[in-house]
Amino acid sequence: MSHPLLILFKRDCSLFLRRRQDAIAIIGFFLVAVALFPLGISPEPQILRTIAPGAVWIAALFAIVLALERLFTDDLADGTLEQQLLSAQPQSMVVLVRLAAHWLVTGLPLVLLSPLIGLQFGLHGAETGVLTLSLILGTPVLVLIGGIGAALTAGLRGSGGLVTLLLLPLYVPVLVLGTAAVSATMTQSSPEAHLSLLGAALLVALVLAPWATAAALRITID
Repeated sequence: MSHPLLILFKRDCSLFLRRRQDAIAIIGFFLVAVALFPLGISPEPQILRTIAPGAVWIAALFAIVLALERLFTDDLADGTLEQQLLSAQPQSMVVLVRLAAHWLVTGLPLVLLSPLIGLQFGLHGAETGVLTLSLILGTPVLVLIGGIGAALTAGLRGSGGLVTLLLLPLYVPVLVLGTAAVSATMTQSSPEAHLSLLGAALLVALVLAPWATAAALRITID
């Protein structure tokens, strides 16, 4: 990573961490959403183990979408985003660095909390490990896909719900693969196929999503 991109990465991380209320809201939403599933469905341990993969993944998805609304909005309003796209660095790399910083401060905390959530739902060690690994592979895909929607709706008030509606069809395969990997472990099957597909999705998203997001930002700015 070249020096200007490293500076951009540090800048985005520090700016988000200064908005502590946003970080608290994302983590709090994730924890509260996961905690509500046992109350709304059943406190039975076997049922909790069954719904655990879907509950954690759905909560992680909406927590990440909640954080995407301000990904580009503030920098678009003050002109910083336009200057970044006009810099000597490739636009796709600028976008990729920004999305990486966003995942680091929003997605990574959810991954780190997942073992504790797994214990809450009564998951065994191997199941909790697969859940954590699936989130490590899957949450960056959610951020990369979400960046496209955030770029298209940058500057629109209350665009969080619109981002979700626009990109929900693209999120579904990631949710299915993530939950299926944990479910396979519960039934003594191998989760390797599902995790491999999640890894492949991550590679495809790393290649295509920054380019698509940069194109969407150019359309928004114009």
